[in-house]
Amino acid sequence: MKVRTILLLFVLGLLTGTASSRADEKAQPTSAQRFELLKQLAGDWVEVGKDGKPMDKIISSIRVTAAGTAIQETLLPGTPHEMVTMYHLNGADLILTHYCALGNQPRMRAEPGGDLRQIPFKFFDGTNLKSNGDQHMNQATLTIVNKDHFKAEWLSCKEGKACHHVTFDLVRKQK
Repeated sequence: MKVRTILLLFVLGLLTGTASSRADEKAQPTSAQRFELLKQLAGDWVEVGKDGKPMDKIISSIRVTAAGTAIQETLLPGTPHEMVTMYHLNGADLILTHYCALGNQPRMRAEPGGDLRQIPFKFFDGTNLKSNGDQHMNQATLTIVNKDHFKAEWLSCKEGKACHHVTFDLVRKQK
């Protein structure tokens, strides 16, 4: 009888732990959920001025491409500093490749967990870098305020130290 009671308690404990960890997993945003949210940003985006009003110049142009499997963001389109960032899923990971005006292509992976609408990306490798000490974009955080407003923060590093930080506060360009 004691063995049976202990076994029953053990099984109940396992089931409770499994249910609890599944609830935790469901609470965490998935890369696929974040990717679908990013798709909703398709369109042209302008910066918010110091007066809180939208400016005229397009800062970011986002479009969904490759039959819905990739998102292309063109930053500073039509300028000498134009850059492209591609977002896509790689298995369970949300990845970005940033084709930078510096001539390199850092790749970053979205950090798991946290808020669905705040997507922090961290550098994991890149191309056209002699070493990871070369200046490159190292972090990016996209914060989706709503369907017509998002913020993008970019941090570049050189020799492992932060050297440049830029924040874009963007609103959807009205037609």
